[in-house]
Amino acid sequence: MSTELKASSIKVQDFLSSRGHDFVIQQMPASTRTAVEAADAIGCGVAQIAKSLIFKNGQTGEAVLIVASGTNMVCAEKIKQQTGIPLEKANAAFVREKVGYAIGGVPPVAHTAKVQTLLDQDLKQYGEIWAAAGTPNTVFRLKAADLDSLTGGQWLDVAKR
Repeated sequence: MSTELKASSIKVQDFLSSRGHDFVIQQMPASTRTAVEAADAIGCGVAQIAKSLIFKNGQTGEAVLIVASGTNMVCAEKIKQQTGIPLEKANAAFVREKVGYAIGGVPPVAHTAKVQTLLDQDLKQYGEIWAAAGTPNTVFRLKAADLDSLTGGQWLDVAKR
């Protein structure tokens, strides 16, 4: 298996480095496409996986990124109550067009266009979290607080309880 990063992961690494971060993208031998697969490959808790989910804003048609804890399901009604944004599911073609990555490898950063970002406040309870880095088997470690400066996102209660 090759240890060279693919172009999409290099794009993420370049983005992180250009902002003064020394995060290192790690290519895993197993899939990290889902939060459970990622946690198994990394050896951390599923809740420490910062999954990047792309939705469609039902009013504007633009992409909305929600970075959620791996154990949480996003509650569209909570999002609408807190932001006024009606969320719609996004298909694979929409995700690739709007952010430049395939589902299963969408990172929280380095998108092809600016994306409105909402952050799951549950991620703040972990000393370290892990996020996708552009492919279904690359990840990088960071702190939840790093998401503020990297994404400009808004912290909310996004979880369906």
